[in-house]
Formats: sequence, C-alpha cells, structure tokens
Amino acid sequence: MRARLVGVAVHLPESRLDNAELVRRVSSASDGFVPPADLVRRLAGVTTRHLMPDDWQASDLAVAAAGKLLAETGTAVGEVDLLMFASASQDLCEPATGHIVAAKLGASCPVFDVKNACNSVLNAIELADALIAAGRYRRILIACGEAPSRAIRWRVADLAQYLSAFAGYTMSDAGAALLLAPGPAGPADPGVLACAFTADSTAWQVGTLPGGGSAFPRDPERTYFELDGAGLRKAFEALGPELPLETLRRLGLRWEDFAVVAAHQVSLDYLEVFRSGLGIPQDRLVVTLPDHGNVASASLPLQLVRAREESRCGPGDLVALVGLAGGVSLGIVVLRL
Repeated sequence: MRARLVGVAVHLPESRLDNAELVRRVSSASDGFVPPADLVRRLAGVTTRHLMPDDWQASDLAVAAAGKLLAETGTAVGEVDLLMFASASQDLCEPATGHIVAAKLGASCPVFDVKNACNSVLNAIELADALIAAGRYRRILIACGEAPSRAIRWRVADLAQYLSAFAGYTMSDAGAALLLAPGPAGPADPGVLACAFTADSTAWQVGTLPGGGSAFPRDPERTYFELDGAGLRKAFEALGPELPLETLRRLGLRWEDFAVVAAHQVSLDYLEVFRSGLGIPQDRLVVTLPDHGNVASASLPLQLVRAREESRCGPGDLVALVGLAGGVSLGIVVLRL
C-alpha cells in the first residue's frame, strides 16, 4: 500500500495588497520613513499579496480550504480519521491549532500539528504516507493556514529596519488542504513514490520570527520576521542539489518526465538560480510568486492547484514538490496523480 493524493484545494483571501498600498501603509505608520517604491518587486518579484480578514485566524484559512476539499472530493468530515495541521503559522502556542481546525470543521478524529516553516506541508505528506503504509489510518486530512500578515512590521524607523523585516513584505495569507488515502503500490499506480529531506540546522538563525516562545515570550519587538537574506540564500546553496537529483536517479526519472515541478518560491531571482542549478526545464515550473506572494507552506499546494486549473497535469501524471524552508531544510516529494 502507498498513500495516494485524493485531492488538493486552496483558499486565497479576497483582499489584496499591492506594492503601492504597502508603501502607503508603511509610510503612514512610520515617523518620516518612506520605503523605496519599487524595492519589493525588484528584490523579490512580488507585486501583490493576499490579506485575510481582521477577525480571521490561521485556523480559519485552513478550515476554508479543507471545507472546499471535502466538498470537491465528496468526503464527509466523519470519514477523516486523522487531521494534521501543517503550517508555519498557528493560532496559539497551546493547544495545537489542529484542535481548533477540527472543532471548526466538526471533526472528532485524532489531531496533531506539523511545524517546519515552509516545509510543514511537505513533511506532513511524508508522515501521512508512512502512517497509511503502516495501516494506522485510512483517510488523512492535511490542513494548512498561513497568516504571515500578522507578523508584518508597519512602523519602521529606517531603511535598515525595513530590510531586516523585508521577508514580511513579500509574504501572503493562504489556506491549503490535501486529502490522502490508501492505494495499491504498483509501478504505474497513483500515489507517493518517494520522499526525501535534508537539513543544515546550524543555519537556523538566518531567518526567524522570535516572539511567543520561551526565548522571547512577551517582547513585542520580537513579533516580526527577522531575515538575513544573503545568509539564507548562502545556507540554501550550501545544501546543494544532490538530494533531489539522487531521488530522481533512485526512481529512474528525469525532470523531463514530470508534467509539473512545484518549487517553493522566495524570490524570482533565487527561483531561477535554484531551477538552473537543478536543471529543471523552465516550462515545468508554476510561477505563483508575483501575483500571490510567498504563501509559506501553502506554496506547493497552490502551485499544484494552479497547474491543475491550467490543465498542465492530471491523472497518471508525475509531479514533484520541492520545498525550501528556514532552519534550513530542503525536501522533495514525488507523486503520481
């Protein structure tokens, strides 16, 4: 047996924030500082992002996506026997946000959270595959709610502080959901064909959101993203291309065999560096960053949904999900739809 992907759905809040409005908001909240008008687009390639309603939480984004997925797949919430909330965001430090999602959905199954920055959903897929293969569960719902807009620094003292908080200006709110169930494990059968991960945890300090944990439990100045962009890129480059390339060799596959290669997107510049370094054909990518921003761990499900809507992939096709996350970690999941 292997886990097969029954369905995937996303929820994107209707409210949008373009770069001009971003500059206006930062300028009006700050004492004389005005951000360079085109800096976010030039450095990251982002032109607009989604903002969830003020009275929503990360769990609401996850519930919106999960409700859409259950309806699309004809799955009753009572048929789900494990719910994983997989996200960099969370409603509270305690309890697990999975409980809040389950309560809002009306689910009564076991729950837990999976948290590994922008690779949270990718790690949850690996866990779901292992648990289904072991016969522990039959229908696993992975629900994701990313709410980075709550960690945007609007009041900025100067350019140095703006650049330190720059990651927040590229990010976007979104919900995502995936449903996995058992299926046969023949060579042509749909399902998860491979999962592989690596990490360099010595680089954990290059990108952080420090507040709310034991290190900075009550410091409001630590509730914003802090990023060393050059250090993050250097850490990712140090991981190298070997993990995904070895995964493909083990499966006897080439990038050209895939209908779609979904890769996490932090900036358009680094996406091209990453694509070129791995030898991924340009036409296999699904570029969502300019119009939707960096939606953290919802990025790969979003790209998969967009590819499906554009008829770029369908039943029987191979897709690869390649994740990059602060910490730092790199992962790949290979699926046959």
